[in-house]
Amino acid sequence: MATSRFLGYLESRKNLTGSACGLVGLVLTFVGVAGPYWPVVVVGLYGAGALIAPPERPALPDFQDPSAQLEELRDDFERLGGYLTGVELPPAAAGRLTELTQLLAGLLDPQVTHDLAQDPEGVHILSRAIRQDVPEAVDTFVRTRWWTRLAPGTEPPERHLERQLTVLQQEAQGLAANLREVEARRQESHTRYLEDRGRSQNG
Repeated sequence: MATSRFLGYLESRKNLTGSACGLVGLVLTFVGVAGPYWPVVVVGLYGAGALIAPPERPALPDFQDPSAQLEELRDDFERLGGYLTGVELPPAAAGRLTELTQLLAGLLDPQVTHDLAQDPEGVHILSRAIRQDVPEAVDTFVRTRWWTRLAPGTEPPERHLERQLTVLQQEAQGLAANLREVEARRQESHTRYLEDRGRSQNG
């Protein structure tokens, strides 16, 4: 521990700046400026350099790359698909869930994840839907349906499931629309660039 701290100080800005100033003191000694007090001059210049050195900058946190996050999300989506294949749902809810999962699969397609990786909020929405909202909605339906069979008379749980899946589908559609808009703006910008370049060359 002490050795690593010592080695760290040797590479620090304080030591490097102080050493540079101390070297100036040695140069002054060799040219005869420091005189017999050269050790004091060298040490003083070293200390002054260490004091004026800029502070050390701590290393930035090594956050996970967005593309790696999306790769993990694809793996989680596959696990979600395996879970959903083992759940029996009413036809209407099953159809709505199929539409939702197809949309989520499209958003995770590698062809569109480049733009998605630049949208942290979009990644959060997609992650929340896959890892929390969809499995929780389906699991809650399964548990509630069992109790409804024991105590009928309440609102059918499949209606709540359909409403939940509808909201999640709307969120996913909104995310897809935002990504489509980003691509459209990029295409328009490239068109304007090419047109402006053509006019400048012809002018």
